[in-house]
Amino acid sequence: MFDSHAVTDLHAHAVSETYQARVASTDFENLLKRVVLRRRIVQAKQVVFRAGQPQQFIYLVHSGVFKTSLTAADGREKITGFRLRGDLLGLDSLGTPNHACDVVALDVGEVWELPIDQLRAQIPDFQDRLTAALASEIRRDWNWMLALSTLSAEQRVVAFLLDLAERLERMGFSSRQMLLRMSRADLGNFLSMQLETVVRALSRLQALGHIAIDGREICIRDRNGLQAMLDYNAALAA
Repeated sequence: MFDSHAVTDLHAHAVSETYQARVASTDFENLLKRVVLRRRIVQAKQVVFRAGQPQQFIYLVHSGVFKTSLTAADGREKITGFRLRGDLLGLDSLGTPNHACDVVALDVGEVWELPIDQLRAQIPDFQDRLTAALASEIRRDWNWMLALSTLSAEQRVVAFLLDLAERLERMGFSSRQMLLRMSRADLGNFLSMQLETVVRALSRLQALGHIAIDGREICIRDRNGLQAMLDYNAALAA
């Protein structure tokens, strides 16, 4: 059973993890600039790798947005995350011969192929950096597990928008004007919600004046109002 008081710090934890991850990823990118790596340009809907394929590399996202997902035996897809610049793809397959999930580009992007064994030999503290990145990803996943188990559908959408805003801000982009590269259906899949529920939640947030919607463009008009919706849930849990 989750500690209800942990909900109070849900967004703060996410922001902290995002900040640490962005700092680490910038440092990681700078470190890799002195190593000759293969850089791949990928198009929207292009597969980077599929679950079960031999694992030769992990990948550093240099640009674009990617979704990671698992496929059940009956063919149902479960989206496990959306990865942006600085995120590593394929960490979940470390120590195994094959990739454990699917990764698909949601728009035009670029990934850097990281040959693990070669980089371990060339960069003395590469393994430590890799371990830190994996630990950060695990903690981030824990935050989302907590969110999905304790927040209402509307609040999950709020948490996602605030988290994405923070991630974009750390990369130097606007934290108010956002273009959602994922579809509403993909967003609902990730947040364990029906498509109709996602649409209703976004419409209500717009009616409250917290956001403005224009297709896939989201403008955050009242960040404090969005945060208050999460804080209200925390107050009830206490």
